[in-house]
Amino acid sequence: MTSTTVRPAPEPTRRPDPGPDTSRDAGPAPARRAPRLHALDGLRLLAALMVAAYHYGGRGGDITAAWGSSPKLQFPTLHSWFAYGCLGVQIFFVISGFVICMSGWGRPLRSFFASRAARLLPAYWVAVVLVTAVFALPAVAYQAVSPSDALVNLTMFQQPLGADRVLGVCWTLWVEVRFYALFALCVVLPGATRRRVIMFCACWTLAAVIAAAADEPLLDLVLMPQYAPLFVGGIGLYLVHRDRRDVYAWGIVGVSWLVGQQQAVEALWHPAGPDDFSYRSSLGIVAVVTFGFAAVAAIALGWLRWADWRWLTLAGALTYPFYLVHEHLGWVLIDALHQKLGVPSAATFGLTVAAMLALAWLLYRFVETPLTPRLRGALSRPRGERAQSMP
Repeated sequence: MTSTTVRPAPEPTRRPDPGPDTSRDAGPAPARRAPRLHALDGLRLLAALMVAAYHYGGRGGDITAAWGSSPKLQFPTLHSWFAYGCLGVQIFFVISGFVICMSGWGRPLRSFFASRAARLLPAYWVAVVLVTAVFALPAVAYQAVSPSDALVNLTMFQQPLGADRVLGVCWTLWVEVRFYALFALCVVLPGATRRRVIMFCACWTLAAVIAAAADEPLLDLVLMPQYAPLFVGGIGLYLVHRDRRDVYAWGIVGVSWLVGQQQAVEALWHPAGPDDFSYRSSLGIVAVVTFGFAAVAAIALGWLRWADWRWLTLAGALTYPFYLVHEHLGWVLIDALHQKLGVPSAATFGLTVAAMLALAWLLYRFVETPLTPRLRGALSRPRGERAQSMP
């Protein structure tokens, strides 16, 4: 989950001769403050709400214990729609490709690392501690992880280390971290240019397709063939944002959509059957992935510039903390409201979402607002550089 403040792009220059345009391969012009992409903030929150709908009413598992029966019975019609909410993650990854390319353009590696770490870690650390503490309460019926596993969760490396996860959604953060590392090493470290970004997209796409065919765990771990086309598609859409006439950028977006929808269908489609909790049609999966690409494309092209509502900035700020806490703490609240207090299913669903948004605001206001800039500053300015800046 990432910030969406725009870094301006230089205007494409018309050249009278038909020779190759090398101006677009140069580094970016000096940055200046530019309007925020409010529509991107709104899309991020929409994706998070999709995931919440899936976790609360579109799947089985632990949420069944929270409701006291299958969500099929709680939401006889809506549960089949909620099942598509898991594709909010695919939309997140397209957005992330756009935003990471935008935020990494023209930044040194240290600044890029500081920005990403400061954005992810403060709310994540507090969410891990909070969920661990709540699950350790005697009144809560869900099993807490061991103290050792809870501690290693603070590193975000719990999944590759085989530790139990405190936050069910943290697997997506492990995917994001690997994307950040690839982009930092291949683009940010040598310096972002149009040509370098295009080569990165082309090479990663080809390598990810080869990894999918090879079925080699190490290649899957590094190249992430299931999710690579989504990140690459977002990067291509940022190139479109810089120059909508860039045919290479549009080619990247088109290939990424074609591969990305196939990977999503491969992972999430299954034949309909009486034992399946819900059924997602392949056409429905393709439609949601297409919506994610189309929505980010509309933002990249400026078609949603009219959605300049200030409350969308807050919506974007609440997305990440909401995403972190909504699943496991939602189980606890749904159980308390529906089973213990007898609140109807629809009202319980709405109250739980509202409560998680309120908790997200508290994390944003009292954790991210004070700690994020301090951590970013501490990581951006080494002690040696601060000493040299003193008179």
